[in-house]
Amino acid sequence: MTGTGDEKHYGHGPEQVDAPARKRAWPEKRKGPVLLRRDQVESSTTDQRLLDTTGPTDWLHTDPWRVWRITSEFVEGFGALAELPAAISVFGSARTPVDSDEYKAGVAIGRALAEAGYAVITGGGPGAMEAANRGASDAGGLSVGLGIELPFEQGLNEFVDLGLNFRYFFVRKTMFVKYAQGFVVLPGGLGTLDELFEALTLVQTKKVTRFPVILFGSAYWGGLVEWLKNTLVAEGKASPPDLELFHVTDEIEEVLKILEESRRPNGEI
Repeated sequence: MTGTGDEKHYGHGPEQVDAPARKRAWPEKRKGPVLLRRDQVESSTTDQRLLDTTGPTDWLHTDPWRVWRITSEFVEGFGALAELPAAISVFGSARTPVDSDEYKAGVAIGRALAEAGYAVITGGGPGAMEAANRGASDAGGLSVGLGIELPFEQGLNEFVDLGLNFRYFFVRKTMFVKYAQGFVVLPGGLGTLDELFEALTLVQTKKVTRFPVILFGSAYWGGLVEWLKNTLVAEGKASPPDLELFHVTDEIEEVLKILEESRRPNGEI
């Protein structure tokens, strides 16, 4: 390359020289760990906006504010549930009819869990969730409902003794897992499947240990189990031991036995 000698080369190799430092000609401001430059710099301070009651309220809907709202949900959930006794989360369809055998099974399971000394945690809604709460309440146990804000929200069922309503699914899911020693999954829809597979993933990846997942109702769950075995595992998308992450039963006595065995130290008979 030829030139006058005043040129600078910015390529790679022995002729490379550093680009000249640019003189900062734009405004700059720091807000804690956040660096703002150019048109991102605000003319007011955080304190000013906090104390100024005549300012806009758009900040209520921004992502940074949502962090505090999310944090408050975790704090409220942890505070309300921290002193729960041993508990089991029971899932199932909100559409389960009150006069159905599935509803009756939910009531019986809730009652049996309460009589065995467990608190019963559900999503707090109608159907199978109501059934489990009802059984626990009838038996004098602690009946817990963790509701979620939905467009078709129906509120917590009348058999909930301790209830919380959440805005965020992921906060609610944390509470289901953190304060339960196992899951009992009654026949349900997409929400039930969501909770089921999240629990199985947590156990598979060892995010939680010694955590039994029990599918109640072999006729309902049989097709899913066959698909997991003959398609998912057969095609190498999961391992054969993954089929041992859950139990399928039609007997409440077996539910209690599985839960009790999971609480024993390894090797204890």
